[in-house]
Amino acid sequence: MKKNTLWITQTGIMLAALLILQFATKSLGQYVTGSCVNFVLVTCTLVCGLSSGIVIALLSPFFALFLGVGPAIFVLTPCISVANVVIVLVSALARKRIEKGEAKQLVNYIIIVFAALAKFCCIYLLIVKLVLPILGLPPEKTALMSAMFSYPQLVTALIGGILSVAISAIIIKAIKKH
Repeated sequence: MKKNTLWITQTGIMLAALLILQFATKSLGQYVTGSCVNFVLVTCTLVCGLSSGIVIALLSPFFALFLGVGPAIFVLTPCISVANVVIVLVSALARKRIEKGEAKQLVNYIIIVFAALAKFCCIYLLIVKLVLPILGLPPEKTALMSAMFSYPQLVTALIGGILSVAISAIIIKAIKKH
């Protein structure tokens, strides 16, 4: 029972942090908001665990759609959820290392680079190569959306992931003290 309560509490706090950051940064553009979202996804996974990370990864794009962050095209939302789950799954490989206090943080950063690359490949293939071509949008809108779901996704995943690895060990240590 205590574990379930802790899981619900931690996941709820991370979901609240995600919503606050999405709302507070939506006017600052894709690089800021995307980096914040990826930071929350990876931090949630590293600090709270894989299941919490997956829940936040799945919900994040739907809240973004509701808040008016990003494109208002519903069919893209599940694709973004899938890509978010990919970064969570790969970044979870670093969780055990951080929990154990592994001295070689460089390995954790390498894992996060792979996680960011995996998310980028997933979102690019799903949205740019699969979904956008069949939506029948005007060419200008397709080009804009293609640009939005290309290299900026890699940049924001790298920024958020690297920042998360930098502070997750500190958060985990603080939690263990209590």
